[in-house]
Amino acid sequence: MSNIREVARVAGVSVATVSRALSHPEKVSPASMKKVKQAIEEVNYRPNMLARNFRSAKAYSIVVLVPDIANPFFSLVIRAIEDQAQKRGYAVLLGDTQDSGAKEKEYIRLVETRLADGIIQLRPHSPDAPTNKALGLPYINLCGTEDTPGPCIRIDNVLASKNMVDYLISLGHKRIGIITGLRGNPHTMDRMKGYKQSLAEAGIEFDERLIAEGEYSIWSGVNAANKLCGLDKPPTAIMCMNDEMAIGAVQSLKSHGHAVPQDISVTGFDDIDYARYCDPPLTTISQPAEDMGKIAVDLLLRLIEGEELSKEEHVLPYDFIVRKSTDKAKAS
Repeated sequence: MSNIREVARVAGVSVATVSRALSHPEKVSPASMKKVKQAIEEVNYRPNMLARNFRSAKAYSIVVLVPDIANPFFSLVIRAIEDQAQKRGYAVLLGDTQDSGAKEKEYIRLVETRLADGIIQLRPHSPDAPTNKALGLPYINLCGTEDTPGPCIRIDNVLASKNMVDYLISLGHKRIGIITGLRGNPHTMDRMKGYKQSLAEAGIEFDERLIAEGEYSIWSGVNAANKLCGLDKPPTAIMCMNDEMAIGAVQSLKSHGHAVPQDISVTGFDDIDYARYCDPPLTTISQPAEDMGKIAVDLLLRLIEGEELSKEEHVLPYDFIVRKSTDKAKAS
């Protein structure tokens, strides 16, 4: 069976360099890392991870808490997290919490008992959830919102939502419906805030009847759009708080005989893969899922190493993507 010394000999580097490449790859030059990887493949070396973890008192794994593992946007973020974690020598444990506080506690216990080293939380922080300081564990909130305590990575959901409504208003829309997520969800609250700000700045009166509550799923988008279609005076545009609900809304509108966007414009949020391929392709907000995942891993590993973060909140830029689901309002 091959060992670390054989890897070092074939790679032409020291045993210490091979050891560093396995435990702290970020501290090894790309050239040396390439040699070590090639040598590992050549001699078919399989490092004893259990021994490594025992020596370092680390599990070399992180827990990612996902409120809904079926959500396509979360899958993009998780892919980026796993890619970055593997590059740094860490495994990723996925915890599908289904928005359950009890299930979250079970996965947090893995870190408390040293079966994992830190946590990346994909659910936005809510007032009843423990803070990272209260937990006393390496903890990053990814996909956060305004006023998230502790290390947080997010976009400006308020501004993104406002930009979307501003755009619809620029097309001549004044009766703009909105399909929300569950009203207690922090993302829902931030995006609703942006919606209201845009209407207020344009001098358009806020109308509670134009709000239809969803739950960030396609089916809830269908149901919410059915409600808006049933109004005596339906909206000329509908802003949806995620792409899945927007896709459901488009199908509902078509079933009611409305053409999108000729009769009613529809917008989404997230820019999941399906957004560009549905009919019509969605105008939406694109969140930087890959960058969010990579930054979350880098920050978490710094916390695991005992570093103090000089900056806790990271607000990343988003892209506004105009496609064919929006058009000028029809002349009344």
